[in-house]
Amino acid sequence: MIEGVLVKPLKQIADSRGKVMRMIRADDSHFGGFGEVYFSVVNTGVVKAWKKHLRMTQNFAVPSGKIRLVIYDDREGSKTRGQIKIIETGEDNYALVQIPPLLWYGFKGISDVPAMIANCSDIPHDPSETERMEDTDKRIPYDWK
Repeated sequence: MIEGVLVKPLKQIADSRGKVMRMIRADDSHFGGFGEVYFSVVNTGVVKAWKKHLRMTQNFAVPSGKIRLVIYDDREGSKTRGQIKIIETGEDNYALVQIPPLLWYGFKGISDVPAMIANCSDIPHDPSETERMEDTDKRIPYDWK
């Protein structure tokens, strides 16, 4: 696992009417505070990458569909510098993935339906604290094909 990344299986409470899919609570030990909640939809086969936040912690869950989430650590002084972590998550492997600042990440829709990603970040979105690269940038040793 990449230093600072948390993957926590999440509870689903299902009955004949449907289900409740928990994500994060204010009293969770890993909850760092509320900034905003937003949803991102990624279509099947589409890649959204690469992105890095300088201050924001991401708390992702995928309640619908499935994604391949790829995280890359290029942080100076990190014990896991140069490592890549691949996490396939979605409704059938429901989990919270917490990504701390300064890690590159991207995702690809890998289900037959568009995937919805819920993010509860610890600060409101601020474009000045975000860096981006193309999904084909060779500085990250990962091929989305």
